[in-house]
Amino acid sequence: MSDIRHSLLRRDALSAAKEVLYHLDIYFSSQLQSAPLPIVDKGPVELLEEFVFQVPKERGAQPKRLNSLQELQLLEIMCNYFQEQTKDSVRQIIFSSLFSPQGNKADDSRMSLLGKLVSMAVAVCRIPVLECAASWLQRTPVVYCVRLARALVDDYCCLVPGSVQTLKQIFSASPRFCCQFITSVTALYDLSSDDLIPPLDLLEMIVSWILEDPRLILITFLNTPIAANLPIGFLELTPLTGLIRWCVKAPLAHKRKKKTPLANGHVAAKVPKALGGADRDPHLLYSKLHLSVLQVLLMLQVHLTEKNLYGRLGLVLFDHMVPLVEEVNRLADELNPLNASQEIELALDRLAQALQVAMASGALLCTRDDLRTLCSRLPHNNLLQLVISGPVQQSPHTALPPGFYPHIHTPPLGYGAVPAHPAAHPALPTHPGHTFISGMTFPFRPIH
Repeated sequence: MSDIRHSLLRRDALSAAKEVLYHLDIYFSSQLQSAPLPIVDKGPVELLEEFVFQVPKERGAQPKRLNSLQELQLLEIMCNYFQEQTKDSVRQIIFSSLFSPQGNKADDSRMSLLGKLVSMAVAVCRIPVLECAASWLQRTPVVYCVRLARALVDDYCCLVPGSVQTLKQIFSASPRFCCQFITSVTALYDLSSDDLIPPLDLLEMIVSWILEDPRLILITFLNTPIAANLPIGFLELTPLTGLIRWCVKAPLAHKRKKKTPLANGHVAAKVPKALGGADRDPHLLYSKLHLSVLQVLLMLQVHLTEKNLYGRLGLVLFDHMVPLVEEVNRLADELNPLNASQEIELALDRLAQALQVAMASGALLCTRDDLRTLCSRLPHNNLLQLVISGPVQQSPHTALPPGFYPHIHTPPLGYGAVPAHPAAHPALPTHPGHTFISGMTFPFRPIH
């Protein structure tokens, strides 16, 4: 690598960057012939940092700066390289070598260039770059994933009106990237403050994607080997938890935003409905999103059973429901219950529905006692009370440990439940064994 470095020092910045990619392509191609997963050692990373990210190797030396035109040319060089490289394994390892965080001073330059590269790939539809970015999002700590998500949202949902249509069109080009992008933006926009409410263009785009094909948000789960222990601090296998958070907290967060006091002490006026008619009404969009999430949860039972993971893998983690319930309780306390009774009721209804369907499908694994303890401090809600006081019955899935919440097919006690011994009452029909929200239809098309 030292000989390569000396030759690169004699070149200008752009040709040196292009030459680095050429040498590393040869290096990793030969490595992959002898090992399926070669280890990226320190030498190649240092070359990339010095000649691509312009971080000087010598201590105290001033970092080089590419001007805007040179940076655009560098992005074009990288886009073309990933487009022309036919071996996916080589593409992936080069992308990983370029953009995997190293915990050093080059990371800021690394993340800045990554955001611009992926943004360019979206603009010119470079599918190989988007596929590499999807893999990167899956194996990179969430703190970096949300930085990439923010860069794309800024470029396509905030800076130029109407540019979201360009981002919207990649749905058919790279569904894997779309799935990971949704997961990362739900981690970024948690509705904990007014600044962290999803922009309307972003919300509308995600809802349109999921309505087009609900299986989009299951792609990573369906196509990823499941490890025994999922790593902490990384994106989840699906964006389900984040989307549930959006739907549940949205009524309260938007009510809080409308009541934000202005500098002169007055309360902000009611926000007018966005231009574009009812289709761009955020309340309607969240309602559609909530229904889609329930539909996807219903689909999960089949997929978990096929993978022999029913009762063993919770895609909606109970530990992530705890902060959601605490946030809902805090927001309900902050808002005047008399003025926000409808919003509180809607948020609790959605929470109850999501918990019920997630448990019934095996996506959420918890005991009824855990659920009762978790929701004990929330304001009273009839549907939520019905969910947490539902009957215990033996699940047909033996993989479920005793005491876990079963399928909700039987009416609660006191609501005309079937007697314990139906044989003694032959005139009484048994409760039908259909799934929750029976007869609901939705498009179930394979994603190409």
